[in-house]
Amino acid sequence: MLRLPIFVMLLGMLVYVSNATTVPWDNEPTGRTIASLAADTSVTFANPDHVTLHGIGDYDVAQHETAVTATRPSTGETQRIHVLIREPKTSSGNGTALRDLPAVVFMHGAGHGGTPDDSFGDIATDMASAGFVTAVIDKPIWSTNDVTRDYPASAAAYDQVIDYLRNLSNVDGTKVGIYATSESTWISTYLLERDRDVAFQVLLSPMVYSPRQSLGFLAAQDFTLVGASDGYQSIVRRVFNADTSLLGLTNLDLDGMPGKSAYSIPTFVAYGSKDVMTAQVDGTETIFDLARRTGNADVTVRAYPIANHVMRLGSDEEDGTPFADDYARDVVAWAAGTVAGLTQTSERVAGDSLYQSIAVPDDLGARRGLTVYGLALHISMIALLLIWLTTTIVAAAATIRVRLHGRRNALGFTNGFGGAMLTLTLTTLATMLLFAAGLGQVIMGVVRLAWGSAPDADPGIMRWSWPVIQIVCTLVVWAWSGVFARLIEVAAVRGILQWPPRSGSIRAVVSGREPVLASTRLGRVLFWITAVAMVHILLFFAFWGLFVY
Repeated sequence: MLRLPIFVMLLGMLVYVSNATTVPWDNEPTGRTIASLAADTSVTFANPDHVTLHGIGDYDVAQHETAVTATRPSTGETQRIHVLIREPKTSSGNGTALRDLPAVVFMHGAGHGGTPDDSFGDIATDMASAGFVTAVIDKPIWSTNDVTRDYPASAAAYDQVIDYLRNLSNVDGTKVGIYATSESTWISTYLLERDRDVAFQVLLSPMVYSPRQSLGFLAAQDFTLVGASDGYQSIVRRVFNADTSLLGLTNLDLDGMPGKSAYSIPTFVAYGSKDVMTAQVDGTETIFDLARRTGNADVTVRAYPIANHVMRLGSDEEDGTPFADDYARDVVAWAAGTVAGLTQTSERVAGDSLYQSIAVPDDLGARRGLTVYGLALHISMIALLLIWLTTTIVAAAATIRVRLHGRRNALGFTNGFGGAMLTLTLTTLATMLLFAAGLGQVIMGVVRLAWGSAPDADPGIMRWSWPVIQIVCTLVVWAWSGVFARLIEVAAVRGILQWPPRSGSIRAVVSGREPVLASTRLGRVLFWITAVAMVHILLFFAFWGLFVY
């Protein structure tokens, strides 16, 4: 009669927390597609005046290095940036210099670093051999990291290199464009806002939406693709509704995304069918819509079968993986015809059909209350676990010391509370390890998927661990309710719970003559610290949705 209401109250509290922290998320519509207008990805132009359009391999390529100093406007911090210039040269040996060449600056994707020596080598060389002057630079990072990247400052640094190319004697300053991939397509929106004279842009797997929406879509879609339980997918909703500005991280919500000028110039967009990181259907529709608003009808989309997020064949873990199909040829052909001012005759959307499994979660936002509660819960849980670990070590040392002197009862637990506490602690910690293992496998599966690997046929622990954890957590709550009920029962027998308390009962309990929990102060302290820490772990599980049935 006592245990059941305690169980109902404990479970009700945990269920309430799980439901109160649940974030609604509408993934509809699902399975959206855009059919391409032609299977052939070739880019062609009407050329009535027979303007010479160079292709890959038409020129030998020369290269040289230079450097610029980029200043981060918000802090004044500087970074010495190396620039690798590749440019076409004549092979006739007559010394005739090439003039009025188009140029392109390459912009790095995600990752902490990126240098001219390990980035864009093949595509930059291909474009240089077709008559473009290309510039690949050190990634502008200063003292930032992946989550504190300063996108406006990065845009200023890339624009500094654009100006450098414009001032070269062999470059036509009105024909300098950019080649942006993945993360740098956020930077390019700032760049095109500050520099309205960029001639064209090649966008490889553009993110299009804000980081909160883009990364939320990425995680939700990839959790599904790797076969994770719906429970683990609910974690995504809580994470991407966090108010990260409380931690000084403002990049999830970028001001001016997308910028008014983001698609106001000739734009070539490339997607790969194995790219599991971008919203290709919503992204394409948004790009065309924003381009039309600025009066730009020059948007070309190409989708390549089997290609991954960086338009390569195979896993990104392997060096030297080639580009998909005729991607490099198509980019060069499009750029050459565009800077020549020709009219495109090939279809605007061609190649493989575009596919998107779920809608972009455009209703994501910063939920401050949820974030404050989550931070307070996790900080207090970690602090309590550290206190519990310290107390446990002290109790273990005391137990060993007492037993070395031939005594058996170091902590003085009575009424079976010591065994119950040990069993429930081990069960709760094992459940937490199972949760960490399942989530860890989900994350590794997503990483392998992003690298271009196929998901495992058997999802394994990420599929079955969530319902198992739910069952075990419910049983742990039932067991704790039994412990608390037994505690109340013994306290009632000792006369503590009656009013007024039985004369001398409190002193007898405190002194250890008639213990409720344990005859020693260390045993009682260990019990209550353990109980509070384990309840916090249950609240941790509740926060992440394990008590939503």
